[in-house]
Amino acid sequence: MNIVREALAGTQESSDLMVKIAPAHGELEIVIHSEVIKQFGEQIRQVVDETLRAMDVRQGLIIVEDKGALDCVIRARLQSALIRASETQQIYWSKMS
Repeated sequence: MNIVREALAGTQESSDLMVKIAPAHGELEIVIHSEVIKQFGEQIRQVVDETLRAMDVRQGLIIVEDKGALDCVIRARLQSALIRASETQQIYWSKMS
């Protein structure tokens, strides 16, 4: 999946997160800020990495501003932002579960 434009998904509300995506050529940079990074940082990173791998994202800037979101919310917000940021016309939902 190619990231061709900036996109946002989510909110700054408690138990949610904001995902910001921007194009970046040649590399994939992931930045995670979280209120619960000490307790759940590894799990958040794992969900982000798995989602990016499933959607075949290899380059871009991904910024996650977490406010204590559950794994399913992290995955959904990231998927939404990636779809908005890409040229994708067809979505293969079976890859994203």
